Amino acid sequence: MNDLVEYLSGLQEGSLATPDGKPFLHEYRGKVSLHFEPQTIQSRMNRDAPDELVLGYTKAMMAFLLFQPAPARIAMIGLGGGSMAKYCLRYLPSVDFTAIEISPDVIAFRSAFAIPGDNQRFRVICGDGADYVRDASHRMDVLIVDGFDASGQPAQLCNQDFYDQCHARLSQTGVLVTNFWAADVEYGSCISRLRRSFDNQVVSVPSEDPENRIVFACKGAEFPPPERDLLRRARELNAVHRINFTPTAEAILHRLRKRAGKQARS
Repeated sequence: MNDLVEYLSGLQEGSLATPDGKPFLHEYRGKVSLHFEPQTIQSRMNRDAPDELVLGYTKAMMAFLLFQPAPARIAMIGLGGGSMAKYCLRYLPSVDFTAIEISPDVIAFRSAFAIPGDNQRFRVICGDGADYVRDASHRMDVLIVDGFDASGQPAQLCNQDFYDQCHARLSQTGVLVTNFWAADVEYGSCISRLRRSFDNQVVSVPSEDPENRIVFACKGAEFPPPERDLLRRARELNAVHRINFTPTAEAILHRLRKRAGKQARS
């Protein structure tokens, strides 16, 4: 059996042994992945380095640090395999992190993905992320939205009210970063809603994973950041992280230049 056949066979076995719509794990050559169906990967972890980011889109999402380099409080909707949670806990040692996950079945895989137990600076809440952001007592500097189920991104995580509530919960220099399937027919509508909620302070970029687009929506008067400052910040982050932030910084600047060109011509 060649490598590809072996890999796909294991995926199919896991899928057939799991009820439709329920998450399942697949392990192959030291990497554990979370799936709702064989064709898509929700999360992946390298057993030898459980705190490192494996999937390209998660590295791109961490570029929220280009806009908010020193967040005190981060909330994440959609735990998955906890890749970004574990990364933030390791590389942002002073951050307070809350993960909100609606599926008990996903949370049940917590130990399989080496997600630490709740403690003073980290907690996992089983609940609806849309309900979480409606609660005015929840304040954050960064909100990561990566909530998906077997059908894609739930409607309650991409409607106008949700984005309005996200804006309200963020600090004055806060950042929302959200992951979209590039082929989602609602993608354009979601961008329009984000622009309305965040006063057009929104930029989207591709990731290393071609099926994912990452969108940053920012509060505060420092958007768009000067090109020199953004590239300098990328270099500073590169020195202390296991991520190369420069390609995402350059992609952000490319999109901002394009937009500025269109506005100048109109």
